[in-house]
Amino acid sequence: MTRIYVPIDSSALSLGAERTARAIAAEATKRGVQVDIVRNGSRGLFWLEPLVEVETAQGRIAYGPVQAKDVAGLFDAGLLDGKAHALCLGPTEAIPYLKKQERLTFARVGITDPLSIDDYVAHDGYKGLQNAVAMSGADVVKAVTDSGLRGRGGAAFPTGIKWNTVLGAQADQKYIVCNADEGDSGTFSDRMLMEGDPYCLIEGMTIAGIAVGATQGYIYLRSEYPHAFRTLAEAIRRARAAGYLGADVLGSGKAFELEVRMGAGAYVCGEETSLLESLEGKRGVVRFKPPLPALQGLFGRPTVINNVMSLASVPVILDRGATFYRDFGVGRSRGTLPFQLTGNLRHGGLVEKAFGVTLRELLYDYGGGSASGRPIRAVQVGGPLGAYVPESQFDVPLDYEAYAAMQAMVGHGGLVAFDDTVDLAQMARYAMEFCAIESCGKCTPCRIGSTRGVEVIDRIIANEDRGRNIALLQSLCDTMLAGSLCALGGMAPYPVLSALNHFPEDFGIDQSAAA
Repeated sequence: MTRIYVPIDSSALSLGAERTARAIAAEATKRGVQVDIVRNGSRGLFWLEPLVEVETAQGRIAYGPVQAKDVAGLFDAGLLDGKAHALCLGPTEAIPYLKKQERLTFARVGITDPLSIDDYVAHDGYKGLQNAVAMSGADVVKAVTDSGLRGRGGAAFPTGIKWNTVLGAQADQKYIVCNADEGDSGTFSDRMLMEGDPYCLIEGMTIAGIAVGATQGYIYLRSEYPHAFRTLAEAIRRARAAGYLGADVLGSGKAFELEVRMGAGAYVCGEETSLLESLEGKRGVVRFKPPLPALQGLFGRPTVINNVMSLASVPVILDRGATFYRDFGVGRSRGTLPFQLTGNLRHGGLVEKAFGVTLRELLYDYGGGSASGRPIRAVQVGGPLGAYVPESQFDVPLDYEAYAAMQAMVGHGGLVAFDDTVDLAQMARYAMEFCAIESCGKCTPCRIGSTRGVEVIDRIIANEDRGRNIALLQSLCDTMLAGSLCALGGMAPYPVLSALNHFPEDFGIDQSAAA
């Protein structure tokens, strides 16, 4: 029986994957041939979705994008044997976009049946957990620390230090919380992993629980991810039934339970203390720190809070070792990061690369340049609070310190590209407006500053006392940077100042006069 893979990823479904899968099943029945249709995760080549793969003696052969109307012609051409066709892309692993990546976290995504534990185990799944249950908690934490893994979000805080704080805390109950409230513009890696390889996240959270002595975990999932919710809930049920969760994980005598909780759509709940408030059933409002969540987090108990990519990086570290993971990357940025290519690009999708890759490589070697064919003028890196990076900085290596040095951030790895028709003054205005809309309202610099920021930018654009208002905008940004309680207000100035500094002409500033 021929095995055919058709993605069940949300993006693939939005592009017609469900209709394609049904058409393949109907065509096979019509022709009296038996096929085994596996609904895998997406490989992340979204301009080629729905991407259909056929298992042959020579390996998996890819075709794409395959719409329902193409299916009969593909069968006529010899789809089941991987024969040539206009949509044939050849061996999947040989596609340059995939071949040049370093997939550690996404090693199984697109390859396995997301809900099959047998598939997961056959592709090195749960090896990390098996090693972890045989180690002391301190040794597990040391392995994560030695790997150099840092939080795959805005702050990039060392994961091992956070875990070690929770390990050393004395409490009758500790928690592991996964921040899956992926709300940044241009980001989708969390969703892809949760839909395409849910056991990877489940294993990472279980290892975290075993390491620090936490017996309960929660995945705080954004409400816009119903497919991920269903996949995670079923994967948790199956993992529990197979002994990978519950009162006696892998017969170790150690307990860990896991639940998925849906968020309510507030961007600020991506901030860890707001998330905790929401998880406790309260309004999502930022907490004062200290106390740190690692000491007084969920329900006042010591809590590890990491995002999806941080926790999903843990299984390979416990499987292959800290040194193996640390050998990827540059400087203090170790391992890999799934970069998400969006905006005005020909080839949008996911690219997992070691830190040190440049924007120019991602935009042109993978992204294929702009979809419009015009020059790429700016790229917003790191979500709606990320800086607008100009073409002159496209060759700076993507690592946390290098980007911090130029007042930017790598963040969650989301890239939104803009061609030379973009108005950066309007984009700066949007950043301030976004902050005003999404602010929880607790602190004055964010609540009032963002609202005043929109008004000031409007005056600059209208050429009302431009010089004075530009000075006022810069002063306002300084106040927000220094005085906001959390990163929402504290980082909203990044896109504004980067637009002002790198693209002053969009604000009506005469550069020749300024010189």
